[in-house]
Amino acid sequence: MGVTNDPTPVNDSPFRAEPGDRDLAPQFVLPLVVRIERAAPPARTDALETAARAVLVMLGDERSVGDGEWARAMRDWQDARIRKVVRRARGAEWRRAQALPGITVTGKTAEVRVYPPVPLDGWPKDLARLQVSGTDLDDPEPPVDPDLSAPVLWMNPDLGMSAGKAMAQAGHAAQLAWWELGDEERAAWRDAGFALAVRTPEPGHWSELVGSGLPLVRDAGFTEIAPGSCTVVADHPALR
Repeated sequence: MGVTNDPTPVNDSPFRAEPGDRDLAPQFVLPLVVRIERAAPPARTDALETAARAVLVMLGDERSVGDGEWARAMRDWQDARIRKVVRRARGAEWRRAQALPGITVTGKTAEVRVYPPVPLDGWPKDLARLQVSGTDLDDPEPPVDPDLSAPVLWMNPDLGMSAGKAMAQAGHAAQLAWWELGDEERAAWRDAGFALAVRTPEPGHWSELVGSGLPLVRDAGFTEIAPGSCTVVADHPALR
């Protein structure tokens, strides 16, 4: 339920492989683990925003680029389909997940740990045993209107997705926006702590966003929703 694939990449994406060859390349996945304690689960919107920021933090980390220790895995992952899997953990599971190499990103109520990509069949044992299902979350109160001077990831109002699926989709949208930005714009976003909001627009606004030319996620349809479904639009001020 937390598994998703990327849309066809934009022309200036960093893939070395041709789009038609990406399914033939070795497949990797970016693991994300969200902490969901029984007594204090995170708010849904905060979990989505924290997952999106976690993807950006991984993309912008010095270990993910150049000769960094995670750079080869990041390149291999982005040369194939940019798969992401969101699993949940609590208690001792979360403590074991924290011990593995990765980065923990915190929101107001959410904690998400992101790890360097792993082969589809090569998950670390302490992550492979974690559950994908059970990531349904709620917002105690409706989210406030977003600050439109900062990036907003707009979710399709006509699709019902589990929180885990939506977290992966938000991560895709953030990544597509990152690819579209120049070095100065990326640095500014990083300096701002990768500020962003995740919101669900009214249907009319969603239709406008889909036709706006902003980065758009189309899901491969492996889980929960139909293939080709438009799931998220990444509305970054620098791309408007």
